[in-house]
Amino acid sequence: MPEHTSFFTYLIAKFPILGELAHSLGPTLFGHKPVTAHTIEPFVVSIFIVLILVVAAFLTRAKIAQGPSGVADSAILPEDKLTTRTFLELFVSTVYDTMKDAMGAKRAKRYFPVVGTAAAFVFFGNLLGLIPGFAPPTSSWNITLGSALVVFFAFNYYGLKENGFGYIKHLAGPVWWLAFLIFPLELMSLLIRPITLSVRLMLNMSVDHLLVSIFHSLVVLVIPVVIMLLGTLVIAVQAYVFTLLSTVYIALATEHEEHVEDHQPGKKHDITQIPLQPPA
Repeated sequence: MPEHTSFFTYLIAKFPILGELAHSLGPTLFGHKPVTAHTIEPFVVSIFIVLILVVAAFLTRAKIAQGPSGVADSAILPEDKLTTRTFLELFVSTVYDTMKDAMGAKRAKRYFPVVGTAAAFVFFGNLLGLIPGFAPPTSSWNITLGSALVVFFAFNYYGLKENGFGYIKHLAGPVWWLAFLIFPLELMSLLIRPITLSVRLMLNMSVDHLLVSIFHSLVVLVIPVVIMLLGTLVIAVQAYVFTLLSTVYIALATEHEEHVEDHQPGKKHDITQIPLQPPA
C-alpha cells in the first residue's frame, strides 16, 4: 500500500533515535526489507490512540463517579449534551448489545473486555484518518494483523478453556469416517480467519484514506466534505464488521458441545421433558 506522509512522519523525523532503534530491529518479516522510521509510524500512532483511550476512560470514570450535577448519587443520570462520557457510553452500549445478540448476556459480559478493547482501538484508529494531517494506523497490515491475531488467540484460548478437547473434536465433523476430509478444511478455515479479518480492514481503510487525501489535494470545499461523510460511514461499518466477526468467532468457539447437539436439525426431542410453565 502507498505510504502516507502525516504529522507523525515529521514528528518521528525530529527524533533520529527512533530511526536508529528501527534499524536495530533488523529486516521485516515479509520481503526482508530494512525497518525504517517510516515503517514504525503505525506503531507510534497506535500508541497515541491507546493513550487517548486511556485518558478518555479515566475522564469518563471520574465523570460517572461524580455525576452530571456534581453529586455522586446522580451518576446514573445521563448528561443532556454530547460529551466524552455520553459518546463512550453510547459506544460501549452499542458494542455490548451487538455481543449480547450474538452470544447472550452472560458470555457478552465475560468476553466484553477483549472485544470491546479491539472495537475501540479499531474505531478510533479509523477515525483518526478523517483528521487532516493524520493517517489511520489501521491502514497498515502490521497493525490490523496484530489486532486480528489477538482475537484469533483469544477465541481459541476461550474455546479450549470452555470445551477442552471437544473444541478440537468439533473440527473433525459429526462422524469419524469423514474426519480425514473435514478436519483439514475446518483447520484451514480457522487459520485463515485472522488473514481475512486483517486484510479486509487494512484495504478498506487504505483506500478510504487515499481517496480522502486525493480529493483534499484537488479541491478545497464541498467535494471533500461529501467524501469525508462517506468516509465516516466506511469507518463505522469497518469497525462494526471487525467487532461482529470477533464476537461470532468467540461465540462459536465457546458454544458448549451439548448445547450445539441440542440444536442440530432433525434431532428428535422428548416432549415429555419440556416444562409446561414458561421460564420466569
